[in-house]
Amino acid sequence: MTQTLLSFGQGYSAQGLARLLLPQGWRIIGTTRSAEKAAKLAEQGVEPLIFPGDGDVTGALVQASHVLVSAGPTAEGDPVLNAYADQIARHAKRLEWVGYLSTTGVYGDHQGGWVDEDTPLVPSTRRGQWRKEAEAAWAAIPDLPLHIFRLAGIYGPGRGPFAKVRAGTARRIIKEGQVFSRTHVDDIAQIVAASIARPNPGAAYNVCDDDPAPPEDVIAHAAELLGLPVPPAVPFETAEMTPMARSFYAESKRVRNDRIKDELGIKLIYPDYRAGLAALLADDTA
Repeated sequence: MTQTLLSFGQGYSAQGLARLLLPQGWRIIGTTRSAEKAAKLAEQGVEPLIFPGDGDVTGALVQASHVLVSAGPTAEGDPVLNAYADQIARHAKRLEWVGYLSTTGVYGDHQGGWVDEDTPLVPSTRRGQWRKEAEAAWAAIPDLPLHIFRLAGIYGPGRGPFAKVRAGTARRIIKEGQVFSRTHVDDIAQIVAASIARPNPGAAYNVCDDDPAPPEDVIAHAAELLGLPVPPAVPFETAEMTPMARSFYAESKRVRNDRIKDELGIKLIYPDYRAGLAALLADDTA
């Protein structure tokens, strides 16, 4: 029997999962916001739906055995639940698995300290608060086989630091004590796929590598791999940054990933940024 995944928000991470599932015979229906993006999804083997728009999302939900949600919330709440909460609740018992892609931002700032899935959710940014509220809204649906994935900073093909380093526009923003956890898109895909194969409704998983590190170290390593000068250091206090970029520096924490290994049997493809950057450079996809 063909398994059908309905993916709300068929973006970067969801496309990584599709690359794993499609060769296994899965049918994937993915929502996107534009006809141009829909055409690209169709080329990848995904059945596209425009959302919000004219696509028959309700019909797709009836056909789905699994649901993935990566569409981000706003101040108005979760866009999927705003549109389809009643339909999703009606189909909750029939669905085999539901995954929600959240963020480690729900943990807030821990001044470089460690967090795990049992750490209280005390987000310190507006986006983190929206994610916390969205997690709770999805969890409140009775009988929904929900799995929450809290993603660290995502990188991978097309999202590496090499382009900026090559162009001479990369900067090493220095904020004392600042560390981030990261995750490669291929590891996101294998972790979500492992959960699909081994459902545990109600579980939350941190999705990150083994090596939280200062962001300036990643930029410096990328430059070294390219044989280029290490970009200049710029103090965070005086750096010109967008409000979005600056908000990422509002939190510093190290994220534990023991649960994905212990419960899902995950062996990370890229256990640290060095392995991930080396692979991107080898494929020239950064």
